[in-house]
Amino acid sequence: MGEQTTSQYQAPTEPQRARAWAAGLITFAGVMMIMIGAFHIFTGLVALFERTFYLTTPNYLITVNTTTWGWIHIALGVVVLLAGIALLTGQEWARVVAVVLAVLSAIANFTFIPYYPIWSLTIIALDTFVIWALVSHGDEYTSTD
Repeated sequence: MGEQTTSQYQAPTEPQRARAWAAGLITFAGVMMIMIGAFHIFTGLVALFERTFYLTTPNYLITVNTTTWGWIHIALGVVVLLAGIALLTGQEWARVVAVVLAVLSAIANFTFIPYYPIWSLTIIALDTFVIWALVSHGDEYTSTD
């Protein structure tokens, strides 16, 4: 009869669990950044090609025409999308850049509220999740314990 081998299962240590959790959050943030970037690009294209789609709320503090908003959304969308790809490839600098871009995206969408309120608030919520995912467990991801 052959020898029986028993596998010795060792539960992951606390630092290993923390690193796995942080890696999952960074992956989540990278995927969300790619989606947010694509949403910005689509919003910008709609603003450029279907100028009557967005209606302006009168007497709002910031008034910008839809063509300008289109280019702002396209430019921001491309940069956010590229930052999301950089996050997924594991670039260390991408975490800081992604947080800054998520803040800029939230500000841009805050000023875009009079044009399309529900969509703007949705993107602001996604930006908030990205910021939370990147700053809440970053130390565990980079630690070498």
